[in-house]
Amino acid sequence: MVATFGGWALDGMDVMVYSFAIPSLIALWHISKGRAGILAAATLIISAIGGWLAGLLADRYGRARVLQITIAWFALFTFLSGFTNSFWQLLITRGLQGLGFGGEWAVGSVLMGETIRAQHRGKAVGTVQGGWAIGWGIAAIFYTVLFSALPATLAWRALFWIGILPALLVFYIRRYVPEPEVFRRTRAQLAAAGDRSRLLEIFSPSLLRVTALTSLMATGAQGGYYAITTWLPTYLKTARGLSVLNTGAYLLVVIAGSFIGYMISAWLTDRLGRRRTLILFALCSFVTVAAYTYLPIGNRVMLVLGFPLGFFASGSFAPMGAFLTELFPSRVRGSGQGFSYNFGRGIGALFPALVGYLSARISLGAAIAAFSLSAYLLMIFAVLLLPETQGKELHAVD
Repeated sequence: MVATFGGWALDGMDVMVYSFAIPSLIALWHISKGRAGILAAATLIISAIGGWLAGLLADRYGRARVLQITIAWFALFTFLSGFTNSFWQLLITRGLQGLGFGGEWAVGSVLMGETIRAQHRGKAVGTVQGGWAIGWGIAAIFYTVLFSALPATLAWRALFWIGILPALLVFYIRRYVPEPEVFRRTRAQLAAAGDRSRLLEIFSPSLLRVTALTSLMATGAQGGYYAITTWLPTYLKTARGLSVLNTGAYLLVVIAGSFIGYMISAWLTDRLGRRRTLILFALCSFVTVAAYTYLPIGNRVMLVLGFPLGFFASGSFAPMGAFLTELFPSRVRGSGQGFSYNFGRGIGALFPALVGYLSARISLGAAIAAFSLSAYLLMIFAVLLLPETQGKELHAVD
């Protein structure tokens, strides 16, 4: 739990620092909002490849071992992003960061899901995913401090430089985190039978429906989430005219809601079941995004609404790790989880770029809402077609 919670927290910090750098990059490099959205999308799209690749490697070589590689990888390329001097240079470093970013979620989720028994799997996997909100909060604090103390020309670079910190977690994982027992048994049985998991097995007739529906579910959740979180600092600063300090304060309310949303949703996952919890949080996300972006509300009301906005948008993710772990068999669990979740991330990654381009024709708030609301409807549709897996035991041979 320490390793995976820390991995998600530092993963979240490294990814979300870009959302705080967007206004400075637009001003300093004179790039359009559409190009800024492409930079956000690059990390997420390539993370789809990284997630599937890491999942395949985790099925072959071990969850803990591959987790170390993914964390070190995304930390290095976040750090190098702080030295870039053009759109194309940053596009390359952000893209390469995505390989590790996507892999970390896939491998960490499987590692935690296979370690915890069915009775508490939803709570445990959902709780460690709450580390993302902690990382986002750390990024917001660094943003507030650095942009208040340093000139904007240097502050955005410093935000990326702190991204090297996650590499320290690798030493902890290497020393203290073993491979799950169910993974060791699976590998032993496959080796004894002379069998190996196949690259495209998750697309076989017996698994194709699950792979397709979980990919749609992840697309909806992540498309809605990234459409609003990537552009939220820019929306608050440009559309609402808030200062750096006020933007940081508003975001901290959203982030506090995110963390509590992860915790409550994780608990509900083992009480209500995976499907009911996912649908509940998707519906509530739909309502709060619409209120936050469409209603003519003042800044004080917006501050209050920031809490449920973060609560429901982030809480939508808490049941997913346990749900995906239980939907895919042990021999291809890393591959299945890695592909479906990160396919959703790759397609959902297009949403920030599309928001950026659409905001040239309509208001930024309306553009955010259009893509977020469509995404949550897609998520609900996919969940309704998947089976409930609450209480399912994991076995070496399925």
